[in-house]
Amino acid sequence: MDMNPFFITCMAGFSTLLGSFLIFKQQASNRILVASLGFASGVMMMISIMDLLPTSFAFLTKSFYIIPALLILLLFFGLGVLFSLGLNYYLPDMKAISGNHHLYRVGIFSCLAIVLHNIPEGMITYITSNQDIRLGVHLAIAIALHNIPEGISISVPIYYSTGSRIKALKYTLLSALSEPFGAIIAFWFLAYFIDDRVMGVLYAFIGGLMIYIASRELLPESLSYQKKGTTYFSFLAGCVFMLICHFLFF
Repeated sequence: MDMNPFFITCMAGFSTLLGSFLIFKQQASNRILVASLGFASGVMMMISIMDLLPTSFAFLTKSFYIIPALLILLLFFGLGVLFSLGLNYYLPDMKAISGNHHLYRVGIFSCLAIVLHNIPEGMITYITSNQDIRLGVHLAIAIALHNIPEGISISVPIYYSTGSRIKALKYTLLSALSEPFGAIIAFWFLAYFIDDRVMGVLYAFIGGLMIYIASRELLPESLSYQKKGTTYFSFLAGCVFMLICHFLFF
């Protein structure tokens, strides 16, 4: 296994941990929580709209005509939303774990979505770096920039709901490790099991999952603290941040 592409993928993945910097402020603040949730919601929404869904469509159109590709995308996008609804229904009650159990669920939801997102992202970063190291570095920088607010969406809700920095870091680390795990999958199994169709439906599914979390978990939780101006400004800032990253690096 060539270690340079793997190292580049690890650096992109571990940038997620930088999103945990807010939990080390000495005093917890509702305004920080509200702003973090709103910002992460905007980032997650734009990742789905400008990255995951177009990438899914691009993969699918390599194997299908435009209309079938679009229908498959919509089908698996819908399945991602339905999966989120089902997970929300069956996720165990968090009252025994956390005082603010709903906020804790938001963090767990975000962690799950980002793990699923980071695995194929790690695969693509590894493959790209293996073929062209300069392009791989370019891609890794772009991924690192949007991984930081993804780390915020995990660590901040879990820390504010439990008061435990260790627990917040543990779940954020799990999401960070999923990116090099994707690189390992790419190295061992990609040539045998994964093709453009699989990647296309996977990105569509994750897009549905992340849009659900952004619109039904992160944003409503931010609004529940009755600081609507902060929420909407932070949400817009997250959207603008991702737009800038998209046009600078893609």
